[in-house]
Amino acid sequence: MKRLETELKLRGASPHTIAAYRRYNQQLLDFSKKSSEQITKDDIKLFLGHLIADKEFSSRSVNLARSAIYFFYEQVLEKSLGSIKTPKIEKSLPTVLSKREIKQLINACNNRKSKMIIELLYSSGLRVSELVNLKVEDFEDKIGWVRGGKGKKDRAFILSERILADLRHFLKTKGIGEGHIFRNRKGGILSPRNIQKIVSTAAKKANIQKHVTPHKLRHSFATHLLENGTDIRVIQELLGHSNLNTTQIYTHISTEQIKKVENPLDKLSLDDNN
Repeated sequence: MKRLETELKLRGASPHTIAAYRRYNQQLLDFSKKSSEQITKDDIKLFLGHLIADKEFSSRSVNLARSAIYFFYEQVLEKSLGSIKTPKIEKSLPTVLSKREIKQLINACNNRKSKMIIELLYSSGLRVSELVNLKVEDFEDKIGWVRGGKGKKDRAFILSERILADLRHFLKTKGIGEGHIFRNRKGGILSPRNIQKIVSTAAKKANIQKHVTPHKLRHSFATHLLENGTDIRVIQELLGHSNLNTTQIYTHISTEQIKKVENPLDKLSLDDNN
């Protein structure tokens, strides 16, 4: 596992990826009750079959487990495994909140900090990991900067004037002149779990029936920008997507775009004389 972790670090993998790859490889060893040198292709198939049978594991999770195992045995141990097929990943569309639901969510916040966190997630399209790592130094007029985001890339994000005013007041009130913006009661950095709890609590209080997560606010940000006529490539830059195909999924979930399409039946004259 140490060799696996070292190889992943050398390739610039995120802590989240390293933890996932370690977890799945350790689960394989625990399941097979063998050492990594004794593991065979059949052992891996049995383990992946076990995950598929467990309804708690989605096809995406099974494919991630396969990738983690392949990386360890082929890239680290240099042991050829050949091909092992796994279920195709379901191509489900992401859930988004309507503009009305966004308003309900914001109005249901318990305090100023919670409200600002939800407004910032929605108005900027930030990932949770990017939000918790924001620092005072990352803001510049109406532009904010994500430093070392996904893929170790920096990118700019937009700031609403309302957020900017609230943010300045919040920092002044809390006496924060530098460093991380959102902190817990002990002065430490808020964890992603803290942010998730803030969002879910507000959603429950607002009586929103959808499963609301911070990432749903990112989806809503992108979808609402598209519906407002923002160019898809601009949205791609704001979200930090390296591939335009990733961003184009929002063209499939924009109900406003669909509503603008004229139905052919409405254009069809049913008068026999025409």
